[in-house]
Amino acid sequence: MEIDWNHFTPWLSLGGGLLLGVAAALFILLNGRILGISGIVGGLFRPRTGDFAWRASFLLGLLSAPLLYTAVAGPLEPRIDANWAMVILAGLLVGIGTRYGAGCTSGHGVCGLSRMSPRSLVATLAFMGAGFVTVFLIRHVLA
Repeated sequence: MEIDWNHFTPWLSLGGGLLLGVAAALFILLNGRILGISGIVGGLFRPRTGDFAWRASFLLGLLSAPLLYTAVAGPLEPRIDANWAMVILAGLLVGIGTRYGAGCTSGHGVCGLSRMSPRSLVATLAFMGAGFVTVFLIRHVLA
């Protein structure tokens, strides 16, 4: 195994992780809600009274952030080593997994683990383990 030194960004990754952690902590402290993207988006499809505006605003901010970054820093060249069929299949599988797992990586991995939720620990171990196995199979067995 080799490290791709051109794309190895530990300080940027640490900064992003800190920002995500602070955002999750502030969200639960100020709103009493978990910062799980699947739960926030899922609530748009069955909104409760007074719930739609903040959920839609959150989603709009989430989707507009890359556009704002591109406007300030210039365009990026995304690199995805898969065809569109695989990307769509992966997205569907992730969506199904978040329904079965009662949450997504941000809900369980960031917020749930920080609250010491046993269910989130099991979910995080399951999706990380599945990710490791999938990458190993695709890159080393099927390649």
